Amino acid sequence: MSGRSHLTAAVLGATIVVTGCGFGAVDVEPFETEPGTEPACAALLDALPDVVSDAVRRDVAPASGRAAAWGDPPVVLRCGVPLPGEYRPESQLLDVDGVGWFPVDGDGGTFFTVADREPHIEVAVPDEYAPEADVLADLAAAIISTGRAS
Repeated sequence: MSGRSHLTAAVLGATIVVTGCGFGAVDVEPFETEPGTEPACAALLDALPDVVSDAVRRDVAPASGRAAAWGDPPVVLRCGVPLPGEYRPESQLLDVDGVGWFPVDGDGGTFFTVADREPHIEVAVPDEYAPEADVLADLAAAIISTGRAS
């Protein structure tokens, strides 16, 4: 995940627009997806829960069909990403409800990337959501139902 060690600035693009009664859309920095991941990412976004770890789903901007967000500070999911540069085939994965996650510490939280399924999915989890496994567990069913083991 070279060049993306700061959770709030790099991945979240943390410009959060506050509107009348609640929070506006979370700005997610545009990113390139791996070729051929668009259909699986679209299915994943449709299957994602409305709540993860008590955080309610929010709109993202731009609305690309490849990212989702929950809560404040926002948990941000990006679908179709490459594996992080730190990943090696022999890397130890964190298994949460049948999904293998590769964690990379960042400034302000942790980046978790699904390494045992395709498409690869990255979830930026701010420190405020400890234990992070609660967020990852809430995403597992959608990831398993829409992805394929690699």
